[in-house]
Order: sequence, then C-alpha cells, then structure tokens
Amino acid sequence: MIGRRRKYCSVDCRQRLRRRLDQRTGLLVALNARYASFYFTQRVVVLDVVIGEETAVHSFMYPRSAGLVPAEDFSRMADSLGRLWWDARRRTRRRYLASRSVLAEAVRKRNGRSAVVPLMVCQASVRQGALTCLNIDRESLAGPDLEGRIKRAFRHRAMQCHPDTGGDGEGFRRLRRAYEELLEWAEAPSFILRRGFADKWFYDARRNAWVQPLPGGQAKF
Repeated sequence: MIGRRRKYCSVDCRQRLRRRLDQRTGLLVALNARYASFYFTQRVVVLDVVIGEETAVHSFMYPRSAGLVPAEDFSRMADSLGRLWWDARRRTRRRYLASRSVLAEAVRKRNGRSAVVPLMVCQASVRQGALTCLNIDRESLAGPDLEGRIKRAFRHRAMQCHPDTGGDGEGFRRLRRAYEELLEWAEAPSFILRRGFADKWFYDARRNAWVQPLPGGQAKF
C-alpha cells in the first residue's frame, strides 16, 4: 500500500471516474495492455498495466492534486502519458518505440501479474436491499446451509424489529418480505460469475472497458 489506505468515492464521483477511464482506453490500446487496474489513495493515483502475456507489471504513480477529484487526477496522468506517447511517435515514427518510452516512466514489478489479473468471483444473484435488511453479506450465501443462515438472520433481526420489542410495524413487514425473498432464492440459488477486484478498477483488453470495484464479501474461485 502506498501512502494512506485506499479511498472510495460517492456514486457521482464513481460515475465521473468511469467516464474518464473509458474515454482514455486509447492509451492502453496503444501500449498493447492486456490487463490494467486503477486505484487511488489520499496521496496518489496508481495505474498498473500488464503488457500482453508478460508476468511483469508496469506501475504508474502520480501525486494527487489538492481540490481535485480522482477522475481529474486520473485524466491529468493519462493525458501526460498520452502526450509522451505522441511526442515519441512523431520523433521515432515507430509505435513500439513510443510505447517503450511511456513504459520507461513506470516502475516495473517482476511477477506482479496476479495483482492486476483478478480471480473469478461468484456473486449471489439476489437484491442487495434484501441482504441489507437481514444484515447478511454475500460471502455467507456462497456456503452451505443457506436456509439455516437466512432463518437465523431473520430471527436475530426480528427480535430487534418486532413491534413487541420496540420496533415498528412497517419495518417488520419489510423484514418479512426480505426474508421470504431470500428463502425463495435459496430453494434454487443462482450466481453470477465475473472478474473484478473489491478495492480497485479493472480493465480487460478483450472488452476494452473498465469494471468498477465489486461489492465486498464475494467468494473467489
């Protein structure tokens, strides 16, 4: 970890960051990037890139600017690297030499590919609101005895939400609906498989698009 712990941003901040990331995938295409990841702390923004089938990672780190959101800091970094690429392209008339000039600005980490290429994660295809209502995390839904876990969670929450114990009727009805929804799902549980990280953005050249950080607490394969 560089500097302080990784930070997260609001929905609006995340949407703006997604737009800026997707608008600048041309840089990754020019570098022949197979995978990439992006995250930020209070001090730096970090773009890690895997070229082709290499095992090494090229890590670009730029300092954060006071008053700027992560999307703007990323844009400044990507634009700077893009200008470097085009300057080298005009000077050498070779794309691979231009890419080499950009990669020379990165910190090269040997055998770091696994930190940029995520494992497949298994996400229960249930509504987040129902999980929140019963205070159940998605990780617990990847284990055995689904019905038992759901029932225990309901009993625990019912003791807090029931009108006889100081709760309100509408809150208890919402809890009951969430409980029934999860029990129905547990009869024939379904899952969604996808790649991604819980704490950083992920780029896959096959899609030429970024995937936002996945919700925490998902089983990894």
